[in-house]
Amino acid sequence: MKLLNEKSKEGSSSFNVRLLDIQTNIPGNLQRADITIPELSEVEVVRHYTNLSKSNFSVDNGPYPLGSCTMKYNPKINEVVAKIPEFNIHPLSQHNKGALEIIYQLQEYLCEITGMHAFSTQPAAGAHGESTGIMIMDAWFKKRGEKRTKVIIPNSAHGTNPASVSRCEFEPVQVKSALSGGIDLDDLRQKMSKDIVGIMITNPNTLGIFDENILEITKIIHDHGGLCYLDGANMNPMLGIVKPGDFGIDVMHLNLHKTFSTPHGGGGPGSGPVGVIKKLEPFLPNPRIVKKNDELVFEQSKESIGRTHSYYGNFSILLRAYSYIRAVGSSGLRNVAENAVINANYMKEKLKKHYHLQYDRTCQHEFIIDDSWMPNGITTNDIAKRLMDFGFHPPTIYFPLIVKGAMLIEPTETETKENLDAFIDAMKVIKEEAEHDPEKLTKAPLNTPIGRLDIVRAARKPKLTWCGSNPN
Repeated sequence: MKLLNEKSKEGSSSFNVRLLDIQTNIPGNLQRADITIPELSEVEVVRHYTNLSKSNFSVDNGPYPLGSCTMKYNPKINEVVAKIPEFNIHPLSQHNKGALEIIYQLQEYLCEITGMHAFSTQPAAGAHGESTGIMIMDAWFKKRGEKRTKVIIPNSAHGTNPASVSRCEFEPVQVKSALSGGIDLDDLRQKMSKDIVGIMITNPNTLGIFDENILEITKIIHDHGGLCYLDGANMNPMLGIVKPGDFGIDVMHLNLHKTFSTPHGGGGPGSGPVGVIKKLEPFLPNPRIVKKNDELVFEQSKESIGRTHSYYGNFSILLRAYSYIRAVGSSGLRNVAENAVINANYMKEKLKKHYHLQYDRTCQHEFIIDDSWMPNGITTNDIAKRLMDFGFHPPTIYFPLIVKGAMLIEPTETETKENLDAFIDAMKVIKEEAEHDPEKLTKAPLNTPIGRLDIVRAARKPKLTWCGSNPN
């Protein structure tokens, strides 16, 4: 391809670039004959991109109360630790003793926090941890010569749960929720059979409720020879207070990128270490880092499900989690949980006078309101869009599916009372606007770089490529 650069017309502050003799497979209607490149100073370029960056919203700008996602502020020191040059190692390296020591110690910390016997840090995300855990459960039953085909999943589960089960070629069996928000025990008992591998449970669940029947639930599964898997995405409010191993969990994953310090969002990277009780340890991914005779060694198990990630997993995420745990200590982890619970309950109590609360009980780290009390046809989507005008990232909306018009709010432990009150005040104003000036909500956001989008068109006809000046 030949490029012909021509100075623009006199007085113009741009260059015109003509593309000649293009040899390409790009369709003709997508090719441009001329490209106008502005002639700018350095300060103009810097200001342009700085202003663009201000159009993005992040936890450094303000609260990010996404339910079940734990979009909390994380200490910057953990980012510094992750950038230590000596830890900039090749993923397949097996000779950095410092890295091996950190992985080993982190595994020990996670065992202490959860009550599990052993951990593997290989899985790269929560869903990756789920599929790894299901494969471990499968391997356990195959060793016993049992062919089981179904996994119990509550109807309040994260969407990745049934997806992970299906990916591992098992059949998800849904169990409904009771009026209290926990699992319906009668429905669970009716769904039990000799084909049941076990249950995938999130506790606290996506309603923000700790299931008061958790001991009975795990007993029902164990009495039928099944295994209990915990989706550990909601571990934030349990740190230092309760260990999943103590309420009957056999295998679980943790989202290090949620609970243990990584700026979460944008698709990754993540980390979803899997922990197991002693009888399941041989099935963890190979290789494992263990200590024998005070020396770290690589252990291979013949019963292992095999490698699930390049050697270290996402090591920079492990570094951040290690730094976070060491910095806050055991008492600090409990404070994390207690503050997460206090913040959520404070906000819930303040908002329930203005918004409908389907489950009016003590919550954990998150709670749900819905739009059933909203006047003038105002919806959850309208509320979420209007919140943006007040400088808040909207909470998770329309999830879980078992609550119509749900808004799942998780303030996290890192927000101050002043920030919580500002969010509460904004929600009160929005409720008043819904009554007296609903058009403000139906047209919101009103002062963001981009206004209200056609969400139906965006979902059905997304623009997946940039097609130059063609608006369609």
